[in-house]
Amino acid sequence: MSGKTKVRLVCAVFLSAGIFRLSAQKVGGDTITGKVHQIEKVTVTARRSPNKVTSAVPIQTMSRQDISQLGIQSMADAVRRFAGANVKDYGGIGGLKTVSIRNMGAAHTAVSYDGVAVSNCQAGQIDIGRFSLDNVSMLSLAIGQSEDLLQSARLYASAGVLGIETEKPHFDDGRSAAFQARVRGGSFGMVSPSLRWWQKLGSRTRVAVDAAYMRADGNYPFTLVNGKYVTEEKRNNSSIYSWQGEATFYHTFKDDSELDVKGYYFYSRRGLPGAVTLYNPLSDETLWDENTFVQARYRKYFSPRWSLQAQAKYNHGWNKYKDEGKEYTDGYYRENHRQDEYYISATVLYRPLEALTLSLAQDGVINKLRNSLPECPFPTRYTSISAFNARYRQGWLTATASLVHTATSEHAEKGTVPDDFHRFAPSLSVSMQPWQDESLYLRLMYKSTFRLPTFNDLYYYRLGNRNLRPEKADEYNVGITWSKSGLSVFDYISVTLDGYYNDVTDKIVAFPTTYAWKMANYGKVHAAGVDATLAATVPLTEKIRLIMSGGYTWQKAIDLTDSDAKNYKDQLPYTPLHSGNASAIVETPWVNVGYSAVGVGKRYYLSQNIPENEIEGYLEHTMSLSHEFALGGFRLLLQAEIINLTDEQYDVIKYYPMPGRSWRLTGTFKF
Repeated sequence: MSGKTKVRLVCAVFLSAGIFRLSAQKVGGDTITGKVHQIEKVTVTARRSPNKVTSAVPIQTMSRQDISQLGIQSMADAVRRFAGANVKDYGGIGGLKTVSIRNMGAAHTAVSYDGVAVSNCQAGQIDIGRFSLDNVSMLSLAIGQSEDLLQSARLYASAGVLGIETEKPHFDDGRSAAFQARVRGGSFGMVSPSLRWWQKLGSRTRVAVDAAYMRADGNYPFTLVNGKYVTEEKRNNSSIYSWQGEATFYHTFKDDSELDVKGYYFYSRRGLPGAVTLYNPLSDETLWDENTFVQARYRKYFSPRWSLQAQAKYNHGWNKYKDEGKEYTDGYYRENHRQDEYYISATVLYRPLEALTLSLAQDGVINKLRNSLPECPFPTRYTSISAFNARYRQGWLTATASLVHTATSEHAEKGTVPDDFHRFAPSLSVSMQPWQDESLYLRLMYKSTFRLPTFNDLYYYRLGNRNLRPEKADEYNVGITWSKSGLSVFDYISVTLDGYYNDVTDKIVAFPTTYAWKMANYGKVHAAGVDATLAATVPLTEKIRLIMSGGYTWQKAIDLTDSDAKNYKDQLPYTPLHSGNASAIVETPWVNVGYSAVGVGKRYYLSQNIPENEIEGYLEHTMSLSHEFALGGFRLLLQAEIINLTDEQYDVIKYYPMPGRSWRLTGTFKF
């Protein structure tokens, strides 16, 4: 990061942190989200937000209001505002977007959708770009694991969890139905209409239906620099057409147990813009994706001591890749892939003592892969995951211990398969409150995790290696958190500071051999870093308030694979030493104003840290204005956003330029 960029980033973070000398009105703060809410008389059915201050592991949250008022336009745009989250964005409106926690790799990071894990047995990493923000009520990022002891064993087995919670139907003024229509339009031919319908079916049953369509040309301008030559170009083959729909059935039984059943469908056709190289900016690659799943979640609270959660899911994924070119015999190359998963999970929670809570989770998974590649063995993987968890909470001390056991067995219609595998993975987290009258907490965490080789790692044509070992990782975290209500001009302020160290061994990478690239266990990575977050609320007048947040990450992630290599102890590719974000929202009766900034320092796109491999840092600003009008029994929300306000030209991935300045208008009609 250049000195100028670093100064701008630090200034943005401190501006958002609340260097404002303003008169204050004392209003009680929400110690869960760090914000002050003026709640009208409504029926509240929202899920409880994780408390990041008292938690023994780092947990960050982002509410639906934050997402809307800051003008956040995509899931990837939201996630990269979490400290410690590394988002890879391959450019273009339809480009692949994956998330990795503290640079451990996307395959170590679990994604849950309404509490049920999302999977991709073929590639191991989840494309978060396919999830819409329209019906999201809360995003959370837990490093280590969340504090919910009723979660599935699969989530316990991951290095961290990105949680996506959708909004449950709620009805005001005794109504039995609610409807919402939304239209978005913006730069580069982007148009996205969406519909929502909520219906009450009796006193115990509710239904939510959401549907959305999005299309965009994505042919945005960018600047191509080649030495002393600078040209203005346009991105090509970056169009996207996507449909998404889901229906959720919520039922509460007479014994107060709850059943949620969700059906989900997603389809997209998107151009893959490819890397921009000199004299060859064109791409003819296209990717079709289809994903369908049906999931059910049941929760039963038998007594204050006994609870049960059961989950079941069927997931079907299909994609087709096509590339056109004269280098192919038929003028094109095509691949078809299909994967299916059958998943079942049960978790029992028992509280033998007031201070002690135990839980046991058991998951069973069957994964199948079929594709059109030569020599595909048509593999099937059977996985059993068990997690035993214990939490002790007494006064100033909270301690949680977990032991996860994973066992797998693979079968194939032809060829050899890896040996059966099993492994134990422990974890321990502790939170201490030294002074009972102060919201100051110290926390410690250790977690052992691993990730199994994906089907692509094992079986992909010519690249796969069936002798791979699991990639192992150990996480260490020590942190301090503090919050205070009614401090000086602040209604509420909270600060978290965490230092961490990660040790990754047997890293699975593509390694060059004599004749071709091959997947191999060839890698050892040490990563040390610091994550800091700040959130604050300042009442400016009786009806106006300022909400601020900021985050900063310092990370040193080095390659220790080969002491004789030129990149020994060099920073890993695409890992900035400095990154951060800042946001501020001014809420008024007339208009809400949102501002956010995301900054990333310089990185290297190849393993050697030399000037030729350097990617410049960037600082992107977003501004938004919004106001909601009450029209009798209807409400109309209008919002305008400017993304990349300063028209910053930058790459997240080398040769994949990101859009410059763009705009978006949104109209939402509710009744």
